[in-house]
Amino acid sequence: MRLAPLCLLLTVNAALAAPPGQTAPPAGEPPVRLANHKAVYDLSLAGSSGTRAVESARGRIVLDFSGDACRGYTMQTRQVTMLSSSESGDRTSDLRNTTYESGEGDSFRFKTVTILNGVPTPAVDGTADRSAEGMKVKLKEPKRDQFGASGEVLFPSRHMRRLVEAARAGETTLGVKVFDGSDDGRKVYDTLAVIGRPSAQPAAAKADRDKPLREGPLASMRRWPVTLSYFTPGEGERTPVYTLTFDLYENGVSGALHLDYGDFSIDGDLKSIELTKADPKAEGECGR
Repeated sequence: MRLAPLCLLLTVNAALAAPPGQTAPPAGEPPVRLANHKAVYDLSLAGSSGTRAVESARGRIVLDFSGDACRGYTMQTRQVTMLSSSESGDRTSDLRNTTYESGEGDSFRFKTVTILNGVPTPAVDGTADRSAEGMKVKLKEPKRDQFGASGEVLFPSRHMRRLVEAARAGETTLGVKVFDGSDDGRKVYDTLAVIGRPSAQPAAAKADRDKPLREGPLASMRRWPVTLSYFTPGEGERTPVYTLTFDLYENGVSGALHLDYGDFSIDGDLKSIELTKADPKAEGECGR
């Protein structure tokens, strides 16, 4: 299982100033303020076909986000996935990731440790900084290295904010480059989001999925269906590395999670969510 989809669930509690080229917020809209929260998603097999068919899949994602515009934003995630295939056998992946993104979205730290079938793989540990000229990444593990990327590259929280802002503005597509430190820490992805029409009606029950989103303040919160595809950089027609579909709530929470990896796909059912209030000082003095 890849790390990148987890980064799309990242939430923050204060909006930043719009970066160059970003659509201005619609008149009368309040600043985007995404919620600090701890969320638990149970994973199950949605479908499988092709040469790498999977007979069963189960697992869990636990995401814990905290921070504000003064201190920056920290996210800890753990994803345990168990896949069973007659072709390749059983495979258990235990992925543990910690990231920090500055309040301005210009610096990023990331560390990932993955255990495959009980055997640890080399950790990925590094930092990234972005400026008007582009992005520079320095890796400490698995070996010291550095590289750069030209043009605008977004880190995860800024990407999430940009998605909400685009949805609010009525945009139907959003294409940006994203770096989240996933895989070997050297991947910069081209992404394309297709954004559907908003809804504020309670989420429809589907096999009793995402029950916490049908109760309390989230039940009537505005949300948009989003299909987000990740591509390796290149020219011409390309097939996505994977595609993520989800309901994007205005506070950054994601529901109806579906991860499509081509030969198989996985659903994520939100089993619990704990929302925490934003720091009033951060909302005032440091909020953007």
